[in-house]
Amino acid sequence: MLASLQNNPRWIITLITALVAALGAVAAHITVRAVLRRMTRHSVVLRAMLECTRRPAAVTMPLLAMQLVWGAAPDDLEHIMVVRQVTGLLLIAAFTWLVATTINGVADGVIASNPTTGEDNLHARRIETQARVLSRSAMVIVLIAGLAVALMTFPGARQLGASLLASAGVLGIVGGMAARPVFSNLIAGLQLALAQPLRIDDVLIVKDQFGRVEEITGTYVVLKLWDERRMIVPLQWFIENPFENWTRTGSQIMGTVFLYLDYATPIEPIRAEAKRLVEDMPEWDKRVFGVQVTDATDKTIQVRVLVSSSSSGKNFDLRCKVREGLIAFLVREYPQALPVVRNITDNEVSPEEPRPGLRLPHREPVPHLSD
Repeated sequence: MLASLQNNPRWIITLITALVAALGAVAAHITVRAVLRRMTRHSVVLRAMLECTRRPAAVTMPLLAMQLVWGAAPDDLEHIMVVRQVTGLLLIAAFTWLVATTINGVADGVIASNPTTGEDNLHARRIETQARVLSRSAMVIVLIAGLAVALMTFPGARQLGASLLASAGVLGIVGGMAARPVFSNLIAGLQLALAQPLRIDDVLIVKDQFGRVEEITGTYVVLKLWDERRMIVPLQWFIENPFENWTRTGSQIMGTVFLYLDYATPIEPIRAEAKRLVEDMPEWDKRVFGVQVTDATDKTIQVRVLVSSSSSGKNFDLRCKVREGLIAFLVREYPQALPVVRNITDNEVSPEEPRPGLRLPHREPVPHLSD
């Protein structure tokens, strides 16, 4: 084939013309890109789109120029149909790549325009989730469309498509059952993007696992667990199952610290010490604070300390610090507040006599084996 091309003057002229056209397309790409970079330096979205499309545009423009040369060449030129077919397939692949990267660039620009680095980043996380999910769904559609266009360039594929349409009843059911997981996840992704029961950086409780949404793809959600593990959950699971979202309407959150103490424990000193502790901690956002006895059993009372923070991570650290501080305070100032088991005999308190107050717990000696 190469020998026949070398001996054909028309092919030599066509090849030289195609090479010049490709070089001209490369030069035009460099020039246009430089002009667009200067024009879009103040636009974050356009600048991100331009950066993402740098390589696919550099491939698409020369292929387009060469395809125009092949199209203008005579039809009786030897092997010209094969060259047109191959170049056309490469051009379709490059153009599909260009459109997909353009969509990805727009999503990156929108996300960069709304950073999630602030404390109250609910709106930014909503935009990031929508941009990521919708852009990936659109890229999947573009990829399928590009593959369909590439297949339609083959005459055999057209006949196959006609035969498939003739038996669309049975094959449609079979194809629908086979593609159900793909389309269900695609639809679930669109539902998550529009309804947004969860967003990027949301704090979730999924199957008793505490984690933060790290990534949302077209088929699954990546949760970063507290111990640096990753939990992969299909998109469809979030549509069909309940889960906890701690940051659905905001990053602010309240947390509790429970202490199980003896009945003789004074509450006011604990309340004052807890107040002093939280006021000295930067994790407390000064919204909510409270100390209450929330339960009483036959052996202990339950003291609840309620504190608030601007985020779940800060609230976890705050609760740990408050718990540690109160335990140290009780051990130092009120060691009798630790839970004990009382054993009051009938000789100590008569049923007819009113009890003047709580007594210190009576501890029975541990019998020795010799007894």
